[in-house]
Amino acid sequence: MSTVADLFPPLGLTIEAGPLVLRGITDEVLPDLCDLAVRGIHDPGAMPFYVPWTDAPPDQLARNTAAYHWRTRAEFGPDAWGLHLAVFHDDRLVGTQAFETSDYLVTRTGETGSWLGREFQGRGIGTAMRQVICAFAFDHLDAAVITSGAFLDNPASLAVSRKLGYRPNGVRRLKRRPGELALNQALVLTPEDLVRGPHPLRVEGLEALRSCLGLDAVRA
Repeated sequence: MSTVADLFPPLGLTIEAGPLVLRGITDEVLPDLCDLAVRGIHDPGAMPFYVPWTDAPPDQLARNTAAYHWRTRAEFGPDAWGLHLAVFHDDRLVGTQAFETSDYLVTRTGETGSWLGREFQGRGIGTAMRQVICAFAFDHLDAAVITSGAFLDNPASLAVSRKLGYRPNGVRRLKRRPGELALNQALVLTPEDLVRGPHPLRVEGLEALRSCLGLDAVRA
């Protein structure tokens, strides 16, 4: 019989790097992830995200988080996809790490995005999980360039990008909350500039994921 990972290979992906494990966000993990988001990701007066999704009331925030991940599964395909992974540190769920793209078979470019529960911030976990996803994209998904971005009033995210080797790539004027202008620093990373973490990657479920993305056909 088919498993859920057979039907949707991102759910069968596991990336291990020292104390960090990134794996597909299954429905077994999703309720805990929603609870983690409700407990808080950032100061309520700040907004690090392009879309202010964390401004929702707690019960709505939990439902919205679950619906978002169900929607990304339904919309996943070779032309446009988001690889959203639950992040565990020392076996504790701490947040999510994503790699999103469109027309990847042509561009070989994707954008990283992530969040950590507030209780796990300030420990270097955010840096380590971004190192893992970037190394995975370059080494196992044949990425040529990775982009990211952070608002200028989010120094923690900008510091992580600098540590990893991202270079500035212009400043964008974006609407953040309703009626609010915010300046966003665009960033770009290449394989030769990536500052890698200390732990090698151990990957399970790669072959099925590459096939799902159409990468094996291109490589052949």
